[in-house]
Amino acid sequence: MKSTQSKPKDQREQEVLLGLVDLYLKTGKAVGSNTLRENGFEYISSATIRNYFATLEAKDLLKQHHTSGGRTPTDKALRVYISTLLEKKQPSTHSLDDESFLKHLICKETKKLSFYFQEITEAISEITSLATLITAPRFDQDFISKIVLTKIDEQRAVCIVVTDFGFLHTETLYLPSHMSTFSIKRIEDYFQYRLTFLNKPSLSEEEETFAKGAYNEVVLRHFISYTTMNHPDIYKGGFAKLLRHSEFHDPETLSSTLALFENTPSLEQLMAKSDSLKLYIGDDLKGYLSPPYKSALIQIPYFIHNKKVGSIALLGPSRMNYKDLISLLKTVSSYISDTLTKTLYKYQLNYRMPKTKEVTYTSTELPVIGLTHKEKS
Repeated sequence: MKSTQSKPKDQREQEVLLGLVDLYLKTGKAVGSNTLRENGFEYISSATIRNYFATLEAKDLLKQHHTSGGRTPTDKALRVYISTLLEKKQPSTHSLDDESFLKHLICKETKKLSFYFQEITEAISEITSLATLITAPRFDQDFISKIVLTKIDEQRAVCIVVTDFGFLHTETLYLPSHMSTFSIKRIEDYFQYRLTFLNKPSLSEEEETFAKGAYNEVVLRHFISYTTMNHPDIYKGGFAKLLRHSEFHDPETLSSTLALFENTPSLEQLMAKSDSLKLYIGDDLKGYLSPPYKSALIQIPYFIHNKKVGSIALLGPSRMNYKDLISLLKTVSSYISDTLTKTLYKYQLNYRMPKTKEVTYTSTELPVIGLTHKEKS
């Protein structure tokens, strides 16, 4: 960096702040005046840098944990740093291999939309080493393709409804007494027969009575669950990735952050707040997390036909590589928006957004879900 002594003092002060934040984000260590001078500020004396540090500390932009130690940026300083990044639109240095991998993964038109979103969530989490969340609308023209029945104990079985789009819905069924594993398999085969009208299994009278009632119950529960959409579908991944960051070695910070994953109303509120890129750093997350506030969330929407339908978010420590992560999220948002718009056109699909109030459908408005293509006909 060339000498900038002719620049206004406020501008030189901000350059020192941005340089310190950049170095801190890379190393995770407090930055001293000599260290900063050796990293691009050779034209300023250590004494002058210390004076800038004192001024910035008075403005609540830096903090010093020990009298003779270096400084670390406050949440306020991180917001200044990010605002400057967004204004300057500095080029990202994220891996081209990562971008190529994500493009290959995202830019594919498929009806397996539930699997599509979960696969993207896991991939982003793996690349960034951060917890990842994606909210999505509900896609119609989905059909039950399979019902799996697994015995849990003598009284209960778990029923898993699988749809064409990869959507999973689970229900617990209570069994008649002493129903064997073989009976459970025959009942599962009966469910498949009802979906396809092929290969009706041979059941006892007791098994068939139970199977008929259970099938109707499961399909009706699925129908109600699928059509009553008061919340977006939320895909989550990368919980364990948080442990890679030293900030989350503190049990309080980790438990507070993970609790956000299970707080659906808070997640919805965070993810729905903006039609553009939004960041929450430290105490911005008050009301969503309990202290200490050492986390940050980057959220960006994606679109279908230029209408916002969902959001992608990264959750991690306040010390993140914001420049590369913001660039990566912008790329992902663009890919998803383009791919979903093409997918819905190609397969003639509709989607629904969550409704905050009770909705009564007319017969012509009922979403097409619940049965296989064959049974529907």
